[in-house]
Amino acid sequence: MRPLFSLLTLVALVSPAPGGRLAAQTQPGRIPIVIETELGDIQAELDSARAPVTVTNFLRYVDAHLYDGARFFRSVRMDNQPDDSIKIQVVQVALSRENADKEFPPIPLERTNETGLHHVDGALSMARWGPDTGTSSFSIVIDRQPSMDFGGMRNPDGQGFAVFGRVTDGMDLVRRIQARPTRGQQLTAPVRILTIRRK
Repeated sequence: MRPLFSLLTLVALVSPAPGGRLAAQTQPGRIPIVIETELGDIQAELDSARAPVTVTNFLRYVDAHLYDGARFFRSVRMDNQPDDSIKIQVVQVALSRENADKEFPPIPLERTNETGLHHVDGALSMARWGPDTGTSSFSIVIDRQPSMDFGGMRNPDGQGFAVFGRVTDGMDLVRRIQARPTRGQQLTAPVRILTIRRK
């Protein structure tokens, strides 16, 4: 059973908010999107049936055009996390500096043991620090990363991260982004996102 807090938050998110148009975000099923980057397009599907809170939140940013000018800024590879005993592979997106102060309030964490979604190759995963802190930043997972699921210890609290969709086309581009030069885990030349839109 989904926690009452998550359901109440979902109802609140469906209410219109300044700067964000909410349209058809709670319909069950899969919602196709396109991530248009300066290097090409990545297509994905959002799972609004199993991760309704996270998908509704993500689409608020999409419909408000807050991902316009965002960037892939971080590449985590096996060779650039020397201080981590539990290693993962992802590329991560952040809003542009111009839109960073327009984030909506954080949302409850939809744990993978509740949704049945997992950190498989191409999964879209909401970034966070502590539980219930996810806002706009998200990652695309490369290869299977079970340590990011509930019970995994990539985040020491063991709560994992919220999966809310999966890439359907363009993982070759995701891997090209991951392979670009980094300083630590920061891409030396971030890859600009032109827009993210519903397909």
